[in-house]
Amino acid sequence: MKVDIDRDDCIGCGVCAQICPDVFRIADDGLSELIAPANGFEEQVREAADSCPVEVIHTEE
Repeated sequence: MKVDIDRDDCIGCGVCAQICPDVFRIADDGLSELIAPANGFEEQVREAADSCPVEVIHTEE
């Protein structure tokens, strides 16, 4: 699974990092960033993308 975050529109709410801390974290600038591939965490990554209030997490199978 390919994952991308549109950091320009991220609001840093942290829901992605709460749902899937193995793939996402809140960086020092307060915005979400990827820290690992989605391999093995596809279900959690999809949930994080679906839960993002500004829909900036994009996945591609």
